[in-house]
Amino acid sequence: MSKNIQKLTLHPDRLFSSDDKVIEVARKLYEKVKDLPIISPHGHTDPSWFADNNNFENAADLLIRPDHYVFRMLYSQGISLESLGIPQHGEKGDLAGSRQVDPQSIWQIFADNYHLFAGTPSGYWLDATFSNVFGFTDKLCNENATEYYNEINKQLATPEFKPHALMDRFNIELIATTEGALDQLPHHRKLKDSAFAKRVITSFRPDDVVDASREDFKQNVAKLAELTGEDTSDWHGYLAAIRQRRAYFKEHGRATATDHGHPTALTANLNEQQCQALLDKALAGTATETEQELFRGQLLTELAGMSIEDGLVMQIHPGAHRNHNQGLFERYGRDKGADIPSQTEYVNALKPLLAKYGNDPRLDIILFTLDETTYSRELAPLAGHYPSLKLGPAWWFHDSPAGMLRFRQQTTETAGFYNTVGFNDDTRAFLSIPARHDVARRVDCRYLAELVTNHQITLGEAHTLAYELTYGLVKQAYKL
Repeated sequence: MSKNIQKLTLHPDRLFSSDDKVIEVARKLYEKVKDLPIISPHGHTDPSWFADNNNFENAADLLIRPDHYVFRMLYSQGISLESLGIPQHGEKGDLAGSRQVDPQSIWQIFADNYHLFAGTPSGYWLDATFSNVFGFTDKLCNENATEYYNEINKQLATPEFKPHALMDRFNIELIATTEGALDQLPHHRKLKDSAFAKRVITSFRPDDVVDASREDFKQNVAKLAELTGEDTSDWHGYLAAIRQRRAYFKEHGRATATDHGHPTALTANLNEQQCQALLDKALAGTATETEQELFRGQLLTELAGMSIEDGLVMQIHPGAHRNHNQGLFERYGRDKGADIPSQTEYVNALKPLLAKYGNDPRLDIILFTLDETTYSRELAPLAGHYPSLKLGPAWWFHDSPAGMLRFRQQTTETAGFYNTVGFNDDTRAFLSIPARHDVARRVDCRYLAELVTNHQITLGEAHTLAYELTYGLVKQAYKL
């Protein structure tokens, strides 16, 4: 073996602390939950994978191109998205960019720079995937890139690597994709009468028709009118159209939740005339940034009311300055790794919505944040009081061993465990799902073990909590 090639090993006690007493308890807890089924209630995997059940084409198209965690790191080191086969505006088809760039050359770039991922969650997930899914025993590097690429492609071509087979192998009981309000859900409709109908569901994400700052907002609202037959230039017709699409997602995609990726958590409770005036300005393209934000805030309150009506769980994901790199956005479009966390305020921002609906037991809101400073100051106290609120897990930039531990440390004393909702992976990278859930299980077991060894809870309580954090709370929170 070349001196540049390192062994790929996954320590059985990884992430369990360096304290022997904590490790001993964490092992016991983990042993009971490590093989529980995976519930993935929020993510961005491609629904066509499950509807068509075709083999994945190659390692680059599966492991690099869909994963913004991966290519944002490469881009940060001066590697162009073009060299990674990321399609630009105007290119036809999802794989247009990869057809122009040899997938093996993309893989070689990735392998040449694999050292960049040391110490990152992506590096952990990738190592776990290479070891547990593909059986590699040497760490990826520039010297074994071709061997890796050929072996992965060989395995991907087998029946065992079709999406349905992988769902079974990974013990994924349920996975939820996320689609925009205008999506006709062809892949979910195709699944409707299959054995996987109850295992692959959608989530309703209406950002495309409620975010007036989007460059395509006006045309999206016009499309909404075409799909529903409602007059979306009228406030009542506009809301009726959104209600109709929610019902469509429940019927054809078995949706149990909505998702809202607003820049802030601002909510509002305006009168009908004010709402119509904002809609008029938004459609005319004359709304200021402040008015666009107020419009989004009013829609969060309206959508909370709709959730009371139809029972869909409401997920609010604020705090990302999306598409921060304007040049990259103009050339490649959305979701190209240029989203940056921003300061977020919840106590005052959510007050209009909570004043109207926060005490209604029929409303279920799951709050997320990219601003960790709000964990103990705002989110935990809010969720520890309002019956409508629960806390989503450490998310996105904080979906890491240290981030998950910080979340538990800063929220548990005020919100407890039962005002949280377990774990969701929020990923486009299908093969990383087992590794991501394993990280969450290990970190939760470590945190519970620390409470046991500090004599704050009993071992019996810790076993119950480990099960709930892994499996029970997520099913309850998402009505699965």
